[in-house]
Amino acid sequence: MARRATVLPVSRNPPLPTPFDYPVPLRDPAPMLERAKAQWGGNGDLWVFAYASLIWRPDFQPAEQRLARVHGWHRALKMWSRVNRGTPACPGLVFALLPGGSCQGAVLRVPKPDAEMVLQRLWEREMVTGVYDPKWLPCQTDSGPVKALGFTLSRTSPNFTGDLPEQRYREIFARAIGRYGSTLDYACQTLDCLKQHGIHDHALHRLLRHAREPAR
Repeated sequence: MARRATVLPVSRNPPLPTPFDYPVPLRDPAPMLERAKAQWGGNGDLWVFAYASLIWRPDFQPAEQRLARVHGWHRALKMWSRVNRGTPACPGLVFALLPGGSCQGAVLRVPKPDAEMVLQRLWEREMVTGVYDPKWLPCQTDSGPVKALGFTLSRTSPNFTGDLPEQRYREIFARAIGRYGSTLDYACQTLDCLKQHGIHDHALHRLLRHAREPAR
C-alpha cells in the first residue's frame, strides 16, 4: 500500500534567501574571555562600551554611565541574526562595530568586585557563538579617556552582511522575527534610546525610513 504524501502548508511569503550556508562555523568563546581578562588585568574598575542594546538593556547595573566616542569604529546594522532577531530561514539583523569612522555611545562602569560576574554575563549574552571580536577600545568622554571593552565585527566574518540593497532591508524589517522580537523593533528601540541620550545617528535614521516603505 502506497504511503500517503504529507502536504505541507504553503507560506504566503517565500523565505528570504539564506545569506550563507547555515550553521556557520562556531568559535570557542572561552579563550576569548580569558584573553579579554588578561588584557584588562583586573586593575581598577571595568568599563564596557555600549553602542546598541547594551545601552537600553545592559542586564547589569552599572555604577556609572558616560557618553563616549570611539574613533576607528562605527555602528552598523550589518550582522546577521538567525536566533535573537531572526531565524535561519528568515535572518534578521543586529548592530556591530565595524572598522572605520567613529561611533558615539556610552561607557558603563562596573566596580572591580563585580567585574568577573559581569564579564561572564556579557559572554553568555554576546559571545555564545564567538561571533564578535572583543577589543579594548580607547574611548573619549567629557570626564577624560577610558579604555572600554567593545564587541567588534570583522568584515571577513561570515556574519557580516556586506552592503545590502534597500529592498532587502525592507523585507527584513517587514518579516524578520527571532527569540527577542523583530529586527525592526530592535532597530527602533536603539534609535529612540540614542535620541534620549542626545546621540544623533543619521545613518540609522535614514535606514529606518525603509521600514515605512512597503516591501515589493
